[in-house]
Amino acid sequence: MPYNFDEIIPRRNTNSYKWDTAKDEDVLPMWVADMDFRTAPPVIDALIKRAAHGIFGYTKVPQAYFEATISWFDRRHGFSLNRDWLLFTSGVVPALSAIIKALTKAGDKVLVQSPVYNCFFSSIRNNDCRLVTNELVLDNGTYRIDFEDLDRKTANFDVKLMLLCNPHNPAGRVWTREELTRIGEICLSNNVIVVSDEIHCDLTYEGYKYTPFASISETFLKNSVTCIAPTKAFNMAGIQVANIVAENETFRKKIDKALNINEVCEINVFAVEALIAAYNEGEQWLEELKLYLRENYKMLLQFFKEQLPHLCVLPLEATYLVWVDCRAVGMPSTEIIEKLLQEQKLWLNDSSMYGDKEGRFIRINIACPRQLLIEGLEKMYDLLKQQ
Repeated sequence: MPYNFDEIIPRRNTNSYKWDTAKDEDVLPMWVADMDFRTAPPVIDALIKRAAHGIFGYTKVPQAYFEATISWFDRRHGFSLNRDWLLFTSGVVPALSAIIKALTKAGDKVLVQSPVYNCFFSSIRNNDCRLVTNELVLDNGTYRIDFEDLDRKTANFDVKLMLLCNPHNPAGRVWTREELTRIGEICLSNNVIVVSDEIHCDLTYEGYKYTPFASISETFLKNSVTCIAPTKAFNMAGIQVANIVAENETFRKKIDKALNINEVCEINVFAVEALIAAYNEGEQWLEELKLYLRENYKMLLQFFKEQLPHLCVLPLEATYLVWVDCRAVGMPSTEIIEKLLQEQKLWLNDSSMYGDKEGRFIRINIACPRQLLIEGLEKMYDLLKQQ
C-alpha cells in the first residue's frame, strides 16, 4: 500500500510546538524532532474508533498493550521481553528523570557522551546530580567512542549511572554490538548502571543493525535499564507513551516508586490504543517511511556536495536528524542558527544545546515532505554559500 509522504499537511494553528512557537508565520521549522507526516493509518483508525466511544475515564492498561510491545521487540529486534520487566509512563524524558531519581541520590555523578540529546543534561540537573562527560571523538567524518576516557572516568570519578543514547541523537550513529559490549564491560567493572535511551531504535537504515543494549548478555540485562517508545518512529510524541525495561527487580521497584512519586505512572486512553495499533499494524507504513527518509537524506547529501561542498554532512545511520559540521563557515553554530532564522526564516538547532562546547555543528530535521526540504536547503545555501 503506497503512502503519500509528499503531501504537505498544514500544521500552523494546531498548537504545534514545532510550527506555532515562532511568532513569524513565514518561518520554516526544521528543528524539534517530530515529523511532518501523518502517522500510520491504523493508528489514526484506532484513535477515531476510541474517540467515537465518547467516554474517556480512568484507563486500565490491558494485556494487549504488553503483548504488542513484547511481540514488536521480539520480531523486529530479537529482544525477548518479559511482561514483568515493563513499566509504562508518559514519555522517555519522564522515564529518564524517574530512573535517575530512583537509582541515585543528590550529588551523585551521571555520565553522558556528548554531544547528546539535550534533555539528558536537564534530567541530571533536575535531580541534583553532577555531570561527567565522555566526549565522542570526531574521526574521519564520523563519531567514535573514547573507551580509555570512558574507563578512566567511570573508574575514578565515582560515577553511578551512564546515560547511553542508542541509536545516537544528534550524531546519527547506530552503535555496533562490539561498541556496546565494550561499554557494558567497562560499566560492569566500575559498578556503573547503564540507562539506555533507545527511542530511535525503529528508525535505523539499511546496512546498520540496532542492537538493544540489554539483549547482549544476561549480565548487561541485569545491570541496565532501557527506555523504549513508538512515539518517534510513528510521529505521535504528543500522545505521550513510553515503556521502561528493567529486568533487575531491585531497580524496577525503585523506579516504580519514583514514577509514582512524580505522578507519571499513568498513561491516557489514547496512548494505549495508539501503541497497540502502531506495534500490531504499523509495520508496512514504517518501512515505507524509512525509505522516504533515506531518499531525503540522499538528496540532502547531493545538495551539499554540489552547492555547499565546504560543509561536512555526517553519515546518517539512524534517526531523521542530520548533523552537519559547519566549521568552514567561520562562525559559531549559534550565530549561524540566528542568521538563518532572522535572514532566511529557517529554524534549525545549534550544537551548543547538545553539549558541543566549540559550537561547530547544526542539526537539521529532514522528516518532512521533499518540497519543504528543498526549500530549507535553498535557504541554507543563500546564507552559507562560499563568498
